[in-house]
Amino acid sequence: MRLQSVLKSAFIILLLSALFLLLTAYNSIAQSADSTEQFRVGFSSLFKVTNTGDNNKPFQFQLNAKGVSFIESYMEKQGPSLLKMKTWARPYFNLYDQILTKNGIPVELKYLSVIESSLSSNLVSWAGAAGPWQIMPEEAKRLGLKLLPIDERMDYYKSTQAACTILKELYAEFGDWLLVVAAYNGGAGRMRKVIKKRGSKDFWQIQYDLPLETRNHVKKFIATHYVFEEDALRGSEIINKQPQVGVSKPDIALYEQVMISGRYKLSVIATWVKIPESQLAQLNPIMEKTLSQGKPYNLTLPKGGVEIFEAHKKEILQASIKGLYEIKY
Repeated sequence: MRLQSVLKSAFIILLLSALFLLLTAYNSIAQSADSTEQFRVGFSSLFKVTNTGDNNKPFQFQLNAKGVSFIESYMEKQGPSLLKMKTWARPYFNLYDQILTKNGIPVELKYLSVIESSLSSNLVSWAGAAGPWQIMPEEAKRLGLKLLPIDERMDYYKSTQAACTILKELYAEFGDWLLVVAAYNGGAGRMRKVIKKRGSKDFWQIQYDLPLETRNHVKKFIATHYVFEEDALRGSEIINKQPQVGVSKPDIALYEQVMISGRYKLSVIATWVKIPESQLAQLNPIMEKTLSQGKPYNLTLPKGGVEIFEAHKKEILQASIKGLYEIKY
């Protein structure tokens, strides 16, 4: 009887211990999820954030209209090179995603490294910042990175870990990721002064009190984010100011996009891609106007159309230009 009593007590203790460990693990996961949601909502000055109720894609982001002007000018010059980077940068982004997620930071912050260094590990600025995250020597020492004999700021893993610490510190103080991007460039001290002067933490209200370089830094981040994120690229009607007439949200998977530049004509593209010109015009109502101004354009085509277009784009462009200068009697 005594042995049974001891075994029973031991079993109860083990059961309670297991329950305690399970509750601890659950709370940790719940806190992590809450933290991630909180951080993503921290993009509120850039996006209108809504909860979709879809476990696979719980958040939907709609670009703040005030960000459009930041995007257009940068897209004109950097759009094509950023689109190319989407392919070769995948290994770097995979590493960034793992580290940022582990630290409870939105993975979109990886694009800060793109605008800081174009993902170059050996880049050193005139001010002494180095590595893919352009960390200053003093910050590196504070965060435990060695500068000699090998500069650990140029190590992708270690520098990203250090950058996460900086980003979390800035977010804890400013509570908005656009302000974090601005402070990462211009310094937390300057950001504090501007916020105090204006009495606001809304980037759009305080932007003109920030240095031009810092404002441009934020502009680059917004535009880079817009190019790399599928949802944002799909929403290029905001960049081109074109409504997606006739394309409902459930049908968006039936369409794809390609960035173009040059004097393409809708009628010629429609002939080559074998879709009615009226449908193509409905999908791309300001394509010809945008291209005539020398600006790039995100051409929307039905699935499979981009492959055909890419295979014959030289012929399509030649035919388009010929059509522009045809003399009609």
